Amino acid sequence: MRQKIIPSIMAKDQKELNVVLNKLKGVVKELHLDVVDGKFAKNKAMNFDFRLRREFNYNVHLMVNHPETWISKHGKKVDTIIFHPEVVDDVKALINEVRKIKKKVGLALKSETKVKEIKDYLVDLDYVLVLTVHPGFYGSKFLSAPLKKIKQIKKINPKVKVIVDGGISPKTIKKAAKAGADYFVSGSYTTKSEFPRKSIRNLLATIK
Repeated sequence: MRQKIIPSIMAKDQKELNVVLNKLKGVVKELHLDVVDGKFAKNKAMNFDFRLRREFNYNVHLMVNHPETWISKHGKKVDTIIFHPEVVDDVKALINEVRKIKKKVGLALKSETKVKEIKDYLVDLDYVLVLTVHPGFYGSKFLSAPLKKIKQIKKINPKVKVIVDGGISPKTIKKAAKAGADYFVSGSYTTKSEFPRKSIRNLLATIK
């Protein structure tokens, strides 16, 4: 299976979003959007009525307290929707809602969230996003301990794709790949880079 680097975007407004989309045009086909509402985490990003471009596929990581509200408003703009189970009353019902609008679905695990808390939903998911930082900001410190979850997830559902998100660099991606991650989300190292194509190649070369 081909491993993938997915650059992440944490834009404050449409102008900033457009700058990043222009920068990554022709570099990758898939982008990761970080949506933060200021309540789930102490930051705000993608918290506006954004417009996207058709040349990319988008997965979105909802760091928001009411993901169902966001999904009903913006869900059709993206291809994959990943939310946190802790802030949802009925996780299974929301997974079904995402399926109804014909999108792929995933659950995100904060560093302190255990795999057993999502065990009942793993067969229904396309992705599990394992956070290796505390959520909400670029450049946070990489946490190795959450990587242990990958093996536990794959044991329950070997088909689910595991995305590792947070602090990914040539130094840390080796650990994530060795732990069994399928895809890697990178913000600071790729999106913030002056030469994102080169940065992505560096990451892929590290895990070949």
